[in-house]
Amino acid sequence: MDATIAFPLLVGLVAVALFFDFLNGLHDAANSIATIVSTRVLRPHYAVFWAAFFNFIAFLFFGLHVAETVGKGIVDADIVTPAVIFAALVGAIFWNIVTWIAGIPSSSSHALIGGLVGAGVAKAGTGAIVWSGLGKTVAAIVLSPATGFVLALVLILVVSWLFVRQTPFAVDNSFRVLQFFSASLYSLGHGGNDAQKTMGIIAVLLYSQGMLGQSFYVPLWVVITCQSALALGTLLGGWRIVHTMGSKITRLNPMQGFCAETGGAITLFAATWLGVPVSTTHTITGAIIGVGAARRVSAVRWGIAGNIVVAWVITLPATAAISALTYLATRLAA
Repeated sequence: MDATIAFPLLVGLVAVALFFDFLNGLHDAANSIATIVSTRVLRPHYAVFWAAFFNFIAFLFFGLHVAETVGKGIVDADIVTPAVIFAALVGAIFWNIVTWIAGIPSSSSHALIGGLVGAGVAKAGTGAIVWSGLGKTVAAIVLSPATGFVLALVLILVVSWLFVRQTPFAVDNSFRVLQFFSASLYSLGHGGNDAQKTMGIIAVLLYSQGMLGQSFYVPLWVVITCQSALALGTLLGGWRIVHTMGSKITRLNPMQGFCAETGGAITLFAATWLGVPVSTTHTITGAIIGVGAARRVSAVRWGIAGNIVVAWVITLPATAAISALTYLATRLAA
């Protein structure tokens, strides 16, 4: 692929990016609905509609800081070519499909970041990397689940103290209603952070073709199509991963589900406003572990949680390697 490409090929690359966004919603649907499904507040087919709606309207509540970070804050936008974008997307899509089939809640976000880094380095060496942007993204691998864990743990302790004089039946009924609110907030955070990653990819592709002029920005049509693709993926669900997130790590009741979702939502809201592309998977997993640990340490199936952490650790290098090889193969075939 050359630095400039024919319009039909450009449209094809945008379609591939939107396919990744769709897979992101499919893969990460569990992040939005696992807790509300596992507590039996909503049946799965109702929960996905609920989550998809709030995924779609998230652009009305957040700026596009995450899109800007992904578009020009991971690798230098001036070295980006269609071949780099293609290789990054292939690596991320391949990893998403493998982990989806295996039922592993890995990070679509970090798969895409790893793909960008791998393809960028394959083209221009390590000088292509914007270390400040990559550094805060890597830091978020640790900070987002840790923040979700701490917030959920504090929330469950505060809520337990506030409702200590009420009967378990009354508490359960109250939080069945409140969980609609917390699930909405988490889905907003999910849609606000995750859809913007694909927006950044498409915008930097358009920028590399001179279609945005001299300055980088995200066109409105890119915003709408990316939010739509993510919402559609969420509608089709990710039932294999829902089971892992909603019941294998720890068992949840509505109060715990509310605290996990609220702690995760606060983390996502803060990260999105700061322009940090965090993993919604990491965030909700940390929050679920936090509410489980508040009950008792043994309530968390630490072996399963450990396997998930291993998947997190290898996502960046694995997708970087796949994308780098794809870029090199693309150049040889050109």
